[in-house]
Amino acid sequence: MFKITEGNFKKQKYGNESYLSNWPMLYILENGKQAYIGQSNHAKNRMSQHYNSVDKRIFNKVHFIYSSKFNQSVTFDYESKLIQYIAADELYEVRNKNAGMADKEYYGKKEYDDKFQVLWRSLQRAKLVKHSLEELENSDLFKYSPYKELNEDQRTAVEEIVGSLKQEENQTIVVNGMPGSGKTIVAIFLMKYLKDSEEFKGKKIGFVVPQTSLRKTLKGIFKSIYGLRVSDILSPSDVTKQFYDILLVDEAHRLHQYKNISYMGPFKKSCERIGLTTESDELDWILHQCKCPVLFYDEMQVVGPSGIDVKRFQNKMRREQSKRVLSYYNLLTQMRVKGGKDYIAYVKQLLEGRVKEKTTFAGYELKLVEDFGKFNNLMYQKEKEVQLVRMAAGYAWEWDSKKDKSLYDIEIQEIKKQWNHCTEGWVLSEGAIDEVGCIHSIQGYDLNYGFIIIGDEIGYDAVKKKIIIRPQNYHDQNGKRTAEYEELKEYIQHIYYVLMTRGILGTYLYVCDPALKEYISQYVDTE
Repeated sequence: MFKITEGNFKKQKYGNESYLSNWPMLYILENGKQAYIGQSNHAKNRMSQHYNSVDKRIFNKVHFIYSSKFNQSVTFDYESKLIQYIAADELYEVRNKNAGMADKEYYGKKEYDDKFQVLWRSLQRAKLVKHSLEELENSDLFKYSPYKELNEDQRTAVEEIVGSLKQEENQTIVVNGMPGSGKTIVAIFLMKYLKDSEEFKGKKIGFVVPQTSLRKTLKGIFKSIYGLRVSDILSPSDVTKQFYDILLVDEAHRLHQYKNISYMGPFKKSCERIGLTTESDELDWILHQCKCPVLFYDEMQVVGPSGIDVKRFQNKMRREQSKRVLSYYNLLTQMRVKGGKDYIAYVKQLLEGRVKEKTTFAGYELKLVEDFGKFNNLMYQKEKEVQLVRMAAGYAWEWDSKKDKSLYDIEIQEIKKQWNHCTEGWVLSEGAIDEVGCIHSIQGYDLNYGFIIIGDEIGYDAVKKKIIIRPQNYHDQNGKRTAEYEELKEYIQHIYYVLMTRGILGTYLYVCDPALKEYISQYVDTE
């Protein structure tokens, strides 16, 4: 179905096939290390244009991809797909910009989506790519690629934010979005777009990641993407060392205040460096050190008293509005979870004890498993089938293995588990499948399936018909030291909300508290 031919770009020799002059097709320019992917209705003419471009003179070969079934809608779609997958494949450093990466519908798209697998295998045989599509789709470089195709509301947000940044020197932009709405994807897309754009050349632009584990992951991504640098990724304290024109702040709800944190000394020094007191927080650092901060925020993902809760955040935004232009954008489309935004809303209601009617979600597995042995075996089964399956839990167990690697932290029905051996990059680390991830090792990451243990720090009062918590069974000391009962309850609910919204294909639950298990069994199918 697909024909791949090679031409000599340096000598401008491409063959005499008629389709090279008048047919929609794809091409890959490469030199063994770098590649540029494109599409054209007049491939030979397009090669002449590229040859006259200085930045394309680095290439010596071109590979034309032809099919009699191609039309321009297909080649536009396949061009986006090839850029995204070849960048993740890492055989070549992709030199494309990310402008125009939009997910567009057209007649017969589903059929062509299925045929893309055939094209990819043809590219593998031609040794133009290494990995399978399945391998790439489970990689961090694919999941966080700046070449992701954007949906309509993501595209609208990007266009309007870029337009605002071009017009206004001093402003604050807030992007709200539920889990899986693509906040990180939009942030990375924006970073690549701004760094590639001539209009923003000379601007000091940084990408702030509060979460240590995600920061390490994204440094690896930026290292592999042309036009981005590892040094572009910043911790909140890095921001206090110099002034920026634009800061993109991912997971702004994970920024900290001087409260229940383990690094009070460095925090105080960062405050002093820019003339602030410890009454300020990491969000204040960003607002102080930047002309145009772009804040990606979700109030439901604040999981402890040190975070920037919605009341604190809103107060600061009201203050910002009095000083400079303030704009809000909302990401509404669910990109991660196959159950869609209805599933996200259902999880919230379930954890708050407000579900009135059982709901199932087409194409999404939400299951309660009563036997932990079966729960554990199902996890390994799913891992064998699709990979990227992990077990995670709330803080209902002490972390004994942190001090003694021979000890186990969690024992249920004589099955023993340890907490995650590392926080940074745990999801893809060796041995992660045998461990249980905490909130800090998994927030911000995608899984194919999440196997979530709901510990006995949270329960259900069957008489009052309400969710309860047991602070004595919650073992994150920093997470509860200053929190009142209702405040801690909200944090615990938020933790499970985050954990239950990681799985792309499904979420399996094991519930420790009998009354809570009984309540959930009314609204979730039992496996």
